[in-house]
Amino acid sequence: MFTTATTTSQKLLQMGAAILLFAAVIGLILFIAGRFTGKRDRAVAALYLGPTVLMLSVGLLYPGLRTIYQSFLDASLKSFVGFDNYATILSDPEQLSVLRNTAFWVLVTPFVATGVGLLYAILVDKARMESFAKALIFLPMSISFVAAGVIWKFMYEFRPNQGTVKQIGLVNQIIVWLGGEPQQLLIDSPLNTFLLIAVMVWIQAGFAMTVLSAAIKAIPDDIIEAARLDGVGPWGMFRFVTLPAIRPAVIVVVTTIAIGTLKVFDIVQTMTGGRFDTSVIANEFYSQTFRSDNRGLGAALAVVLFILVIPIVVYNIRQLRRSEA
Repeated sequence: MFTTATTTSQKLLQMGAAILLFAAVIGLILFIAGRFTGKRDRAVAALYLGPTVLMLSVGLLYPGLRTIYQSFLDASLKSFVGFDNYATILSDPEQLSVLRNTAFWVLVTPFVATGVGLLYAILVDKARMESFAKALIFLPMSISFVAAGVIWKFMYEFRPNQGTVKQIGLVNQIIVWLGGEPQQLLIDSPLNTFLLIAVMVWIQAGFAMTVLSAAIKAIPDDIIEAARLDGVGPWGMFRFVTLPAIRPAVIVVVTTIAIGTLKVFDIVQTMTGGRFDTSVIANEFYSQTFRSDNRGLGAALAVVLFILVIPIVVYNIRQLRRSEA
């Protein structure tokens, strides 16, 4: 019954049993650790870390290794094909388009979002109604990527310019007001990719602003006053005082947004479904695995995504260690 629960009552019973089992395991660990307290620190540490290492191995390490193995198999995961899936990613025109779009996302989104957030943080710093101004740009962070995609899909909505037909998309309405013809914005490549990127920037600018604003407020007042007494202007204040002081925070923001951008899926899937030459690696991984049933190529795309994330994570860790030193 616990392994083949079908009814609601059976599923609730299964959930309750899982919670009780979890509580029993944690209680056993705490009981055994209490017996070792003050005697064997290494034994206590191993006791606490053991379940964590086990769960990470089962939930992260094993699936990762299995995905790498599957990336060398064919679509049905029955025959070994070597590096054929990776060769397809690097040679097939559609997959090259996916890599190109991913590059656009990673090269544009982190820097534009960080730049917008930093500019906003500087402009509203110590201004009247600062909290309200920050809340406005932070609001998009409170909604999901799917909701943001739905909102912006309406923003880009297209209606033919036929007399009584009125535009419901704000962007096309502005184009009409300016005397232009409404455009099907989400089907024109590569413009549509940058229009999707704008949604990600809209969301992440609030995160960048929050972190960078906190970093700016942490700059000692005596440094700012000394710079002003030396006659440093606004641009010089930003270049020689503010930016060097918040450099670690800027790096964290850029790398964090870059990692999130590499994994972007919701926005693309919601707004275009990866059609019209807008697919990125994460979306293509989903499409190949679950729609085209090409699990070998899907696994290879997942591995490529993992490889692209590693340098960013390593760089972030090194910069954090350097700033701490």
